[in-house]
Amino acid sequence: MAHTTGKRPKLVLYPTKPVPPKAGADKGDFVVYASYRGTLASGFYGTLKVVRTTDGRLLFPFDGAGPIGPFPTKQEASVAAVTLGTEIVAADLP
Repeated sequence: MAHTTGKRPKLVLYPTKPVPPKAGADKGDFVVYASYRGTLASGFYGTLKVVRTTDGRLLFPFDGAGPIGPFPTKQEASVAAVTLGTEIVAADLP
């Protein structure tokens, strides 16, 4: 007989249909995580995650999103990721 601890797994709910941003949304309703990865040998790639906090929707990365780079320096990769994140937020605002 298996031993149980009485804890149930957490249920994670995902919206089944797209939820538009709320009226009056602003840049504060988004979280942008931007950084880089890579090496001098392979080049540096920007990493980006953009989340709309009002509904928890992940706006980037999405299926089919291409890489951000390669770039010759860490700074260029980071700047490219931040720039793309800013563009995504601006495009999602009403």
